[in-house]
Amino acid sequence: MRSCLALLAAAACTAAQGATFVLPPEDVDLVGSVESVTARYEDTLPDLGRVHGLGYEDMVRANPGIDPWLPGEGAEVTLPTRFVLPPGPREGIVINLPEYRLYYYPPPRRGEPPTVETYPISIGRLDWATPLGLHQIRSKVRDPAWYPPASVREEAGAGRYDAGHVAAVGPGLL
Repeated sequence: MRSCLALLAAAACTAAQGATFVLPPEDVDLVGSVESVTARYEDTLPDLGRVHGLGYEDMVRANPGIDPWLPGEGAEVTLPTRFVLPPGPREGIVINLPEYRLYYYPPPRRGEPPTVETYPISIGRLDWATPLGLHQIRSKVRDPAWYPPASVREEAGAGRYDAGHVAAVGPGLL
């Protein structure tokens, strides 16, 4: 399943640590390799995932039987850092919704092999549909202001968002 959303793409690329791989030939769809780490007393699966460019779902699915919040000192934690590249053209931004992962195929630099970057993403609320299809980024704004629409203000309840409220954004809030 392929989809691109400018908002998700911008947020994912600045908020999460990703991984970069040399792009394999067209007939090869795998990049990376599965790794593991030994948990320390204070580690959680989300913390370990964040350090290694993996999302919460990635870590929980790869480590059944391990408590996400208390894996325990000495627990062997699997890092699912082998990825199947989504089908389709290997260019621009591709979002694989079921995998909660963004793939970015930057234009190759002269004299260097083509690469793919991958980042964990979130797709928003479960009851809000994510638009599917091919999309283009027409402009970018660094740390854009967000004005919650009336529907969000109503759902949040009185006092949460006032009309004209600007939601705080930026890297310091992540």
